[in-house]
Amino acid sequence: MLFLRFLEEEKLLDNQAKYAIEMRNVTKTFGSVVANHNVNLDLREGEILALLGENGSGKTTLMNMLSGIYFPDSGEIHVHGKEVSIRAPKDAFDLGIGMIHQHFKLVDVLTAAENIVLGLPGGVRINRKALSEKIREISSRYGFDIDPDKKVYNMSVSEKQTVEIIKVLYRGADILILDEPTAVLTPQETDKLFRILKAMKKDGKAIIIITHKMNEVLSVSDRVTILRKGEYIATVNTAEADKQSLTDMMVGHSVSLSIDRPVVEKKECRLSVRNLTCLSEDNVPAIRDVSFDAMGGEILGIAGIAGSGQKELCETLAGLYPAQPGSSIVFHRPEGGDEELVGHTAAELQKNGINISLAFVPEDRLGMGLVASLDMVDNLMLRTYRDHSGPFVDRKAAADVATRLVKELEIVIPGIHTPIRRLSGGNVQKVLLGREIEGNPHILVVAYPVRGLDINSSYTVYNLLNEQKKKGVSVIFIGEDLDVLMEISDRVMVLCGGEVSGIVDPRTTTKEEIGMMMVHVDNDRKENQA
Repeated sequence: MLFLRFLEEEKLLDNQAKYAIEMRNVTKTFGSVVANHNVNLDLREGEILALLGENGSGKTTLMNMLSGIYFPDSGEIHVHGKEVSIRAPKDAFDLGIGMIHQHFKLVDVLTAAENIVLGLPGGVRINRKALSEKIREISSRYGFDIDPDKKVYNMSVSEKQTVEIIKVLYRGADILILDEPTAVLTPQETDKLFRILKAMKKDGKAIIIITHKMNEVLSVSDRVTILRKGEYIATVNTAEADKQSLTDMMVGHSVSLSIDRPVVEKKECRLSVRNLTCLSEDNVPAIRDVSFDAMGGEILGIAGIAGSGQKELCETLAGLYPAQPGSSIVFHRPEGGDEELVGHTAAELQKNGINISLAFVPEDRLGMGLVASLDMVDNLMLRTYRDHSGPFVDRKAAADVATRLVKELEIVIPGIHTPIRRLSGGNVQKVLLGREIEGNPHILVVAYPVRGLDINSSYTVYNLLNEQKKKGVSVIFIGEDLDVLMEISDRVMVLCGGEVSGIVDPRTTTKEEIGMMMVHVDNDRKENQA
């Protein structure tokens, strides 16, 4: 009886709810590929709805139809109870729908205020004083902290995101879509963003967040909608869900969510970095006096907010970025002997017969890592073709390696001669990791290896890194998800503004402490760790 009464109450509440968005049986295809098939989604006024799904599940396509980038092949979209046709982003804006993309769409040389009104009718002739007052009024209402006159190029990532949110609010949006809003934020910035979202929810705003981070889903959302392979699976109340149940629905079967951290008893120092300094394109220090040791048989996690020198650090270690005089990177051979790497490119080290194998998985998979137009075989050969003498290259050997990697890494690919650009992000990453690991490296540097990957692909990557660690490889893991870094790493080095703010044991350090180190350099801690 109690259960029946509960169901009746839930039905009554549902009937009384005012819906900001109702999507019914929405279908979108691209040629023979079905991105969304009869998908249903509803968003209530004054709620935060999380949208979950693996890569390729159709989340982005569905939201792009709400924001006017795509138009559905069939189905209905209702906004505040009225059926609408959204054929362009302008239509979405007119309906009060604003989308904040993961990659910000701001003009760096303009101020916050100028970006907010950019593209609006009369934007050139707008009263700047009135504009600043309205921005400050919006900021005060929801708890934003922004200077309207500050140039975008002087802003932190969090400030840029704030500008994007204020931009859609200024234009009258009462329905907001946020795509991976915490991808590059510190824990403190994430907490601040969630406080703002809850204040907006209290004010009646309807909010959809797309994220892969289960902890965030559980902490900020009211309900969760799950998509799988382009189809609607379920919508559940967050209070009645947990990380395991959401993951199982998203994947379609039970998944273990624990990340292993195997212990390797015998560790040897493989890389000694001392006083490493390199300059940015603007001739200012991108990293300054960075010192650390990388041990074989461990994963050294690198944490820091975006732009703290992670890119320059890993590219310098890989011999792709010049270090300044006084910098030192010493490779310690497993068989004995040291080699100074500063001043030599990776090609020079190989040519001179120095026994070092350093593998590098860059952030830009299809720019720096792989060639999108080439197939898997040719991409594997990019690392080894210099080893062949004479005018002919042995493609059969590379094809055999490709076939083996497809099986071992469970790469979903039509065939080994399929262009890499046709693969999903997770499978592209498996190809890149497989190629680099195939060289039996002493040192493996990976930059954001699971960015944008679904949970299954992410755990495949974690397992690959742990397998290398158990082989005695020194793994340097640059990541953005602190929860993952703290779970998989043996030590975590934190960068702030190009400097080392500390090297800590994740087993005994809190997430909040690391978050503080990401925005503040503790010189005493730095001196003790060096």
